[in-house]
Amino acid sequence: MSENILNTAASQSEPPAQRPPSKIELAITFIYFYDLAQAMAFYEDVLGLELEIDQGWAKIYKISAAAHLGLVDQAVGMHRANEVKPVQLCIRVADVDAWHTWIASCDVQGLTVAKSNFQLGIRAFVFNDPEGYQIEVQSVL
Repeated sequence: MSENILNTAASQSEPPAQRPPSKIELAITFIYFYDLAQAMAFYEDVLGLELEIDQGWAKIYKISAAAHLGLVDQAVGMHRANEVKPVQLCIRVADVDAWHTWIASCDVQGLTVAKSNFQLGIRAFVFNDPEGYQIEVQSVL
């Protein structure tokens, strides 16, 4: 109870914190790998991503103007790679069928056929990267 009184007293004497006026400049999603070199080769060679920031054990790739993907060596990063991959990377492209043809030629695991989903207004397919993260490629219908 005394803690609540202290918090109330502090909040009355200090102005409330405010969100900084500047906007978020960049979004980076980090995913963790057992084999960083294999992951780098896949994301560079198959998806054509370019290395934007090299932090040694973390490699940050530009996906679009403000979206980036960070590949992290799990032996050093804040988290460990896991067999369960609850993250899906989704990329939007102009021609999903051309991408499907390309990805099919790359010997990837888990490749589905491209399907149209009229409820969502997309045409999409999925496949897995070398360590099992699912990647969805979609186009607007």
